[in-house]
Amino acid sequence: MTLSEEHVQVIAAEAIKAYQQQEKENQRARDKRLHNTKLLLKNYRSFVRHCDNIKLELDNQDEEEEDIYRIIHSNEVAVEAIKRSKRRTIAMIRFIDQMLVVYKTLSQSSGKEEEARRYDIIEKMYIDSKKVSAEQIAECHNIETRTVYRDVNKACETLATLMFGVDAVRLK
Repeated sequence: MTLSEEHVQVIAAEAIKAYQQQEKENQRARDKRLHNTKLLLKNYRSFVRHCDNIKLELDNQDEEEEDIYRIIHSNEVAVEAIKRSKRRTIAMIRFIDQMLVVYKTLSQSSGKEEEARRYDIIEKMYIDSKKVSAEQIAECHNIETRTVYRDVNKACETLATLMFGVDAVRLK
């Protein structure tokens, strides 16, 4: 059975359309991972403060669990869900901390000034207990403020790859 020229063109057009749709979906997924990485960094300090409180709560919770159980007996499932959520937050912060250590090592061992600068920018803007503004960072590194934001974007691409693995890599 042979296909007519018209059938071949229709099949080719549909194949191209399917390929383009798949590429759009892949791009959305990459964008989502990059967005999530930035979101994690922007909320990092809040997560850390929250985790400090959680650790104290979890230490005291075992002692108080019997009292809590009596008070909200009907909401046992809710209490367990809250405890799981708190533990996941702690695990997430530990994971982010590990990936930041890896990123710091990669940046500093790259031998490239801009890579080390990118880590420093991430650390000052999102990680250190005292936040430093983009303008202050630009002045410190003797660069434009826009370069600070470009460096944040590049750093987030690398961090997304570290955090999400091969799914964050754009294959060309």
